[in-house]
Amino acid sequence: MPGMWWVVGGALVLGLVSAYLIWTAGRVERLQARAESAARALDAHLLRRAAAAAVLAEQRYGVELYSAARIALDAVGEEREAAENDLTRQLRTVELDPEDPACEAVIAASRRLALARQVHTDLVRDARAARSRPLVRLLRMGRGREWPRYFDVDDPTLTPRTDVTTG
Repeated sequence: MPGMWWVVGGALVLGLVSAYLIWTAGRVERLQARAESAARALDAHLLRRAAAAAVLAEQRYGVELYSAARIALDAVGEEREAAENDLTRQLRTVELDPEDPACEAVIAASRRLALARQVHTDLVRDARAARSRPLVRLLRMGRGREWPRYFDVDDPTLTPRTDVTTG
């Protein structure tokens, strides 16, 4: 009967290793899915901010801001980061009155965008860290999905004009 303990011990070790591998593969998959979801949310917030900036530019601030907003709305792929950074720079040159509904829409969209960007960055970092682990790479647990990418954009938070005088 002493040989029976080796079989039981081996089966137990094999079961524990299998459970760990299944848990790790599930974790990698969940982190990857969350990073992809955060990328979609970030994209939605980028579009909302660009649309709000276009409306604001049509009402008050003219061609340069409107052009930057349209380019950001139409940008795809690699040009998206540069277009969003240009829009952020254009928005920083404009005095935003928090009492004005169009300005407030841009300010609020920029705040939500900053939060979405931070969430996206955190989830991409976590997904990349999980996929970089030696065991995950050895067993190719992340195959079939692209590596999550960071979205490198300037901090989109805008500061409204504070010297607004009410008449």
